[in-house]
Amino acid sequence: MLPFYCSWMTEDLRIFADSVHKFIDQEIEPHYVEWERKKWMPREVWNKLGAAGLLCVDISEDYGGCGVGFEFSALIADIFYRRGVGAVAGGGIGVHSGIVAHYILNMGREAQKASYLPKMATGEYVGAIGMTEPGAGSDLKNIKTSAKKTDGGYLINGSKIFISNGQHCDIIILACKTDPAAGARGVSLFLVETDTKGFVRGSKLEKLGMHCQDTSELFFEDMFVPDEALLGPLNGGFIAMMQELPRERMLLAVGAQAACEGMLDITLEYVKERNAFGKRIADFQNTRFKLAELATKIRVQKAFVDQGILLLAEGKLDAATASMAKLHTTELQGVVADECLQLFGGYGYMTEYRIAREYADARAQRIYGGTSEIMKEIISRELIK
Repeated sequence: MLPFYCSWMTEDLRIFADSVHKFIDQEIEPHYVEWERKKWMPREVWNKLGAAGLLCVDISEDYGGCGVGFEFSALIADIFYRRGVGAVAGGGIGVHSGIVAHYILNMGREAQKASYLPKMATGEYVGAIGMTEPGAGSDLKNIKTSAKKTDGGYLINGSKIFISNGQHCDIIILACKTDPAAGARGVSLFLVETDTKGFVRGSKLEKLGMHCQDTSELFFEDMFVPDEALLGPLNGGFIAMMQELPRERMLLAVGAQAACEGMLDITLEYVKERNAFGKRIADFQNTRFKLAELATKIRVQKAFVDQGILLLAEGKLDAATASMAKLHTTELQGVVADECLQLFGGYGYMTEYRIAREYADARAQRIYGGTSEIMKEIISRELIK
């Protein structure tokens, strides 16, 4: 097939890509189907990821990272999704390295950065972020979890839902209301160790797809945290979240693009091998035209995703562009999953086939990180402001 050229690939990135593929070959792919069946990824995988240098790569070497650019984080997401093991990269590595670590790096005091980032880089600590609540999904300004000031700190009460890494996490960034009357301007962020008294892990949630990825409910019952747990300025949480969301959405876009490419690859292999009515499935005009349409859409989309990666690496990615990338790639991922599964026929519906897992996994992409509808709202506001 025609190669999907990457405008930002360098020789250093090619060498790094080889190490990522090797890690997946040795530590992920031989076990992935079993993890999916058991709906659980072992905790020690995080330590192996850290030992392989695949966590927090674009964090300064002073804090345990590799001190490289965003392109290296993008490449990790790209390869994991392209290889069909995106559940490890998306809600796992993406949240830990791409979101939590950068909140701490950009907002944390020196003591917080020095304490937590090196442990995150080695996998000793797993990070999570608590935004979504049962009554407040993408509408972050209406969260109910409260942090009330008390002597020496804050008492936190409330709950979070759909939290990636919720069972494994050792630290979590919590979005809490510190001024209930101030709306979005009354939200603060707290960096909390999960062995704190009053932190309660709920159940690991059963999902349609991404089964081995750890998604959980969390509860906070008179959980006391010291003043030093505040991450960034008091009541500055909502602005901070808006500043960090473009990175999250760009990483999701990278993963969705790579998933599209990976699904097309395995479908091309299948239709050239599978026969029906005396000839290869690939020899039917409908198959050829479907594949041509999908390949064209994916190829055109890649140019925009590559542009977004470079903009983020240069610190120039705006919220609307990130939202466009997230919207388009995740919507196309759903289309590609459906069309490719159809070409597999009945076998595509069997969970032993990768395309069936890809189909189920793709559905979450249009929801987390901000739904497609929220992406459209962000984009339209920028257009007509």
